[in-house]
Amino acid sequence: MKVGIVGLGLIGGSLAKAYKAAGHQVLAHNRSRSTLDFAMLSGAVDEELTRENISDCDLVLVAVYPQAAIDYLKEMGPYIGKKPIVIDCCGTKRVVCEACFPIAEEYSFTYLGGHPMAGTQYSGFKYAKADLYQGAPMVIVPPRFDDIELLGRVKELLAPAGFGSFSVTTADKHDAMIAFTSQMAHVVSNAYIKSPTAGVHKGFSAGSYKDMTRVAWLNPQMWAELFLENKDCLLYELDLFISSLQQYKEAMETDDLDRLVRLLDEGRKRKEEVDG
Repeated sequence: MKVGIVGLGLIGGSLAKAYKAAGHQVLAHNRSRSTLDFAMLSGAVDEELTRENISDCDLVLVAVYPQAAIDYLKEMGPYIGKKPIVIDCCGTKRVVCEACFPIAEEYSFTYLGGHPMAGTQYSGFKYAKADLYQGAPMVIVPPRFDDIELLGRVKELLAPAGFGSFSVTTADKHDAMIAFTSQMAHVVSNAYIKSPTAGVHKGFSAGSYKDMTRVAWLNPQMWAELFLENKDCLLYELDLFISSLQQYKEAMETDDLDRLVRLLDEGRKRKEEVDG
């Protein structure tokens, strides 16, 4: 298989390493030439992905920010051709899919939205690893939901990455879900660490602190763009969260033990319901 990777950060770099480790030919494009040169020198990438060779690829994975993905497909659309299946790996889907489905139709190439549900608090090619996606979920937003042959082909092309499951959904549903499962966690973690107490926590913290603050170490530019692109869904979740926090605050302010116990028990039961 010949795979094109656009963007060699944590996500794209890990995809490049996964496909290379599985014995496939990897072509890549990256905004920073030095990163591309290093990836080729390290053996994760075989050659540069260009206008001249993109149409030879079986699969093209676009792992850059949403607007950059849109701009790339606008520029490269005339050169992609009918052979490659193109999948973006952006963290939100409505903006990129709304722009890229028409681009794909205009230039007659096959495009699907995608979101590999894996990552770390670190960014950049130096943190990329071939096993990042082992067992991880992969979300797919297809142009049509009745094309079983296409979805089967996509699953086959993505197999070398090692995904554990595939979910097929709409861009709207994806963005509503990701606001809760990912974006909220990053907002809350990032806000939580700003307490003055964080500066003197050593010796008083264990697993709870580590779990709560892991994703506070994030890429500010990327996450800010994703938050604003998905702000309606994220603000909905934030409003619910703030309302819930207010209830706990009021119970403590009024020394209402019964209410506080009830609120905590509701949260415990809800965790059991949703996660088992």
